Amino acid sequence: MNRDTDAARAEALLSGHRASIDRLDAILVYTLAERFKHTQAVGRLKAEHALPPSDPAREARQIERLEALSREADLDPEFAKKFLGFIISEVIRHHERMQG
Repeated sequence: MNRDTDAARAEALLSGHRASIDRLDAILVYTLAERFKHTQAVGRLKAEHALPPSDPAREARQIERLEALSREADLDPEFAKKFLGFIISEVIRHHERMQG
């Protein structure tokens, strides 16, 4: 096997991985959009019924759940925890805006 053949194979593999990454990025974006539609509905309900914008007990359960899922999926649980923490903080920010 020569260098040109190896480079061509590597380029084809790289291209395949990048196409998969692009598809997964699209899935992530659309999944986050769908999630935020539901959290906005929750925020409206909370505002209409004068409920607090955050629910620390639920948030803790969600973080525990995501950590367990991430271990099952062989994803760094600390990364998953930070990712969900960011999402939760954004949701709370939106809920606070809806109430005030």
